Amino acid sequence: MPGRSVTDELIRPFDLGGRVAIVTGAASGIGRASARRLAEAGATVVCADQNADGATVTVEAIVEGGGSAEMAAVDVSDRTQVHALVTDAVARHGRLDVMANIAGVMHRSLVLETDEADLDRVLRINLKGVFFGAQAAARVMVEAGGGSIVNMASAAIDQPAPELAVYGMAKAGLVQLTKVLAQEVGEHGVRVNAVAPGYIRTAMTDRAKDEGMAMFTPLRTVGEPDDIAYAVLYLASDASRFMTGQILRPNGGVAMPW
Repeated sequence: MPGRSVTDELIRPFDLGGRVAIVTGAASGIGRASARRLAEAGATVVCADQNADGATVTVEAIVEGGGSAEMAAVDVSDRTQVHALVTDAVARHGRLDVMANIAGVMHRSLVLETDEADLDRVLRINLKGVFFGAQAAARVMVEAGGGSIVNMASAAIDQPAPELAVYGMAKAGLVQLTKVLAQEVGEHGVRVNAVAPGYIRTAMTDRAKDEGMAMFTPLRTVGEPDDIAYAVLYLASDASRFMTGQILRPNGGVAMPW
């Protein structure tokens, strides 16, 4: 009906009031946008990143907007630090409802030119870091009887691209982790899903390249961090209560797998 307002009943499934979320990679880009949207939905958000200054900026923006957030300096490639992040959050707030494993790095090199140091760095952050975060969060959530884990994949899992072999390998491994963990913890009320974005415009991308990348998508546009943040919010909330082991693909249509 024209002029009809959004009802409380429609909004309620997205309400995260009283819940606690950890977002890694919260210093910038998709991580920052996701932290802000989760906070706007009512969650207390632990903004975790190796870049403490950037994470602090995110926290300040959330607090200025009336939300609740705190900063945690964490290297996700260090299992001890990641498990301490989760343990400390639970100790401070008494619960953990959402774990958004978003921290990651991009690396470009041809397979024949990739050295072992770069291979190890990408796998350590983009794959092992997510494993550590999901593992620590799942232990807490299984004991509590519920929770949502959201892992950040990429369109690189569906659309192979030159120079992105290592990045794609890590993201593909992350997807398999998501599905296996979803099988293992589902009976305890814990959901595990992933988001696989296409090309996203961030402060680090080149505007000219943005325009070029847009031509590869049916929608003739590139994504914004919020396009992914809203997918994270959906998977974190009760609106997706019947979803687990799934991969959401907000990618502009650049990849359309079966």
